[in-house]
Amino acid sequence: MEKILNRIHLVSDPEATYFLQVSWEKDLGTGFSILLSDGQFSWAGTVSEAEISREAADMEMNKEKYVEELKKALVTREESAGKYNYLISRDHENVVCQFSYERSLKDGSFRLGSVKLQEVPSPAKVVKELIGYCLDSLGKLQAKNEHLQRENERLFSNWSDAEKRLEKCVEAKEKLEADLYNRFILVLNEKKAKIRNLQKLLNEAKESAADAKCTRDDITTTQMVIKRENDYDASTDEESESLTRASLPSAPERRDSSLLGSPGVADTAPRRKRRQRAAKPAGTGPKVAAYEAEQPPEEKPDLGSQKTSGQHSMDWNLETLKNTCEPEDLFDDM
Repeated sequence: MEKILNRIHLVSDPEATYFLQVSWEKDLGTGFSILLSDGQFSWAGTVSEAEISREAADMEMNKEKYVEELKKALVTREESAGKYNYLISRDHENVVCQFSYERSLKDGSFRLGSVKLQEVPSPAKVVKELIGYCLDSLGKLQAKNEHLQRENERLFSNWSDAEKRLEKCVEAKEKLEADLYNRFILVLNEKKAKIRNLQKLLNEAKESAADAKCTRDDITTTQMVIKRENDYDASTDEESESLTRASLPSAPERRDSSLLGSPGVADTAPRRKRRQRAAKPAGTGPKVAAYEAEQPPEEKPDLGSQKTSGQHSMDWNLETLKNTCEPEDLFDDM
């Protein structure tokens, strides 16, 4: 069974002090017992579960909420001080006492419940019981306080040890940070030097690539110029060759000029021309004109017909000389 002892003051007599003890088995909602004493007289009574349900129904309140209100009014007095009022009415012989408890509001109050108490025959026994309960509660509180004190000391000791370890950890951390900072500076300087070297190599590689590109461009440009010059020379050579072929005489004319340019025939033309200027024989002009008219257009002779055309040109030259020159001129020329 659980018990709780509180000190209450009445609304009608605030100077008077009463001691209220409430006890219950499992829960306050299943019923509870009340013991009230002013030091001279004592009263006791019981509230059943049915009465609690009836009071909740009369107030149109949920039973669980009503039980919570009872706990605040009768059990947890220190937490709800000033929120609840208590009334006691007793007869002249102090045999019957009506104990009521109310919830105070701003505009008034409403009654939570009321219980009829009967006088206890031996008030001294009740007071003794209340004092025993107080002493037991005090002993429990002292034991709990001692336990809490020991726990507090243990926690304080642990806290001191933790603080010392924390100080050591802080010192080790600072040393480690200093060491890591020094190492980091060395590594950072090495990285910076390496980055500078890599940047230098990268710039050199870029310059080399640019030079190589320029060289390739120059080579390509040179090759293109040479190719254009070669193409121009080839086209020029072809044009020159075509012009040369067009300006060269035909094969019979080349043979005639070669025969006329030989040592045996070289001097015949001038003498013949002188004699012709002196006196041209009749019939020479028409023969030459007829010969020129009978000549075919110039064609490029093949190699097989060059000998035959050469032989014909020689025969024609001899025949022309016989017809155009006097016999004595021939002997003179020879």
